Amino acid sequence: MACPIVWKGTPGMNKVSLTALAREHLEAARAANSGRSAHTVYGGHEHSLRQTVIALTAGSRLDDHESPGEATLQVLVGRVRITNEQVHWEGSAGDHIVIPSSRHGLQAMEDSAVLLTVAKAVGPHV
Repeated sequence: MACPIVWKGTPGMNKVSLTALAREHLEAARAANSGRSAHTVYGGHEHSLRQTVIALTAGSRLDDHESPGEATLQVLVGRVRITNEQVHWEGSAGDHIVIPSSRHGLQAMEDSAVLLTVAKAVGPHV
């Protein structure tokens, strides 16, 4: 899939349309058997900051998993639920949720796209 990146100004700077990525990956999620699609917007294993757009069709989920570091979720489109053993949080377009450090899962209540931001230590000091 093409990534809608437009280079402007200083090399290394970029602009990404989260709206376009959300739309593109929702289409891909609707076509996928898993009901999911994702794209790393920024970062990777060599960076301490990683941002990923995740699209899920209604009823699709990310099963419970450990948090790889400090993380937040910004709901771009739709409505989602984050759960852990004790409680759940719901978010809709425009909401920003701090993800619990405990084991947790994500479920789409309707077709949804979110921006997951994770900060984790990298390098030889880890």
